[in-house]
Amino acid sequence: MAHPAWVVVDIAITLFVAALMLVFFAKRNSYRMAIITAIYAVVYITVLLLNKTWSNIGYVALDVLRFFNVFWIVVTVEVYRSDLKIFMSKLARRQKVKYGYTTTDEQLLISATEIVKACQNMAKNDVGALIIIAPTEVPSHILDTGTALDATISSGLLESIFNTKAPLHDGAVVVLGDRIISAGCFLPLSQEVTLAKDLGTRHRAAIGITEESDVFAIVVSEESGIISVVQGGTIKRYMTPEKLLEEIKVIYRISSQSAAARKKGHKK
Repeated sequence: MAHPAWVVVDIAITLFVAALMLVFFAKRNSYRMAIITAIYAVVYITVLLLNKTWSNIGYVALDVLRFFNVFWIVVTVEVYRSDLKIFMSKLARRQKVKYGYTTTDEQLLISATEIVKACQNMAKNDVGALIIIAPTEVPSHILDTGTALDATISSGLLESIFNTKAPLHDGAVVVLGDRIISAGCFLPLSQEVTLAKDLGTRHRAAIGITEESDVFAIVVSEESGIISVVQGGTIKRYMTPEKLLEEIKVIYRISSQSAAARKKGHKK
């Protein structure tokens, strides 16, 4: 029979690991996995207590459950490999990178207009695109997967990056203020099982990164030309140029007075 102190330690470790896994699965909307983990933790603790109370009961069950521990860990690592990689990257490095760019509302409005123009042109030409706009900070694990650019935003540059013959077209472009910080970045895919079947890898990546980071994503579908925006894991589809511009202005926090002043200036 196991010593009572070791049983308490075993239960404490089981509860701690189960709690971490529950949070991990819940953040990725993998509620079935969370439920299975909770049930398994209850069963495991029950068998431990039975084994402590009656020394001749529960040995075989305990051995089976310990074997299942290894199996469960291997499966979790395999299925959530990209998520775990990001988690480890967050532990090893600074979580976010700040840039000291100072931009005016006019510069941001120009950038927003260039982004909309690029998305509109790519949608017409069936070119897929994924643009990530970070409000003030960029998660470092996103930048680590791409190529640093630090270039002024323009529709021509965005379209050239997502050209199917360009080496960086498969990844995401990261935007901060009026600058393109990085391109060719690879993002974690959402594990949400209720997503529409016609949403491709770009859409899942956009949803996945907005589920875990305070960023805004724009997706241009290569198959349908539909422009979508994603924030907080929620996707809005069928964006018109006008709607897209308004969404970006909200993210950029461009004041209505500045936008009106610029429009008035153009009319003159």
